[in-house]
Amino acid sequence: MELLDVVDENNNLIGIKEDKNIIHEKGLLHREIAVIIQNENGEYLIQKRSSNKKGAPNMWSFTTGHVELGEDYETTAIREVKEELGIDILNKELINLGIFKQSIQKNNIINNSFMKYYFYKTNKKLNDYTIQLEELSEIKYISFNELERAIKEEDKNYIFSEKAIMQDILKLLKEI
Repeated sequence: MELLDVVDENNNLIGIKEDKNIIHEKGLLHREIAVIIQNENGEYLIQKRSSNKKGAPNMWSFTTGHVELGEDYETTAIREVKEELGIDILNKELINLGIFKQSIQKNNIINNSFMKYYFYKTNKKLNDYTIQLEELSEIKYISFNELERAIKEEDKNYIFSEKAIMQDILKLLKEI
């Protein structure tokens, strides 16, 4: 059981905690993070979700995760990167790209959340990561153009936030 805080329309805690599966069944608002990792060549790390994942199995995404009960966004970002990729990052290395309200429905999951995006620059190579096999099956770096194409064409091999949100994220990435 993974307990999450439920939030209101303004992203305020409302004192209700609920299991992640119930939250997705009922479409309750909650908090999530995404960490966009860029290497020294300007490429972006994406990860292929494991085939055993309930939501979006075998799809490519950024490093993402749910803000668990009592956590804040930054703590979750650092924890998720460590769990899924096996690397340690610091708060001061994360660049805040903003919080976006999203609503995604896929495979009987209603994901209504406030997703906070972070940017993280690294010189790590693929073999520097240790992926969590329960969550991921593969990682790779892709170019900005490849990322932009996947978002623009709504490529079914990728799972991202809503297209309008992702276009805003692309604009922010161009400015970094």
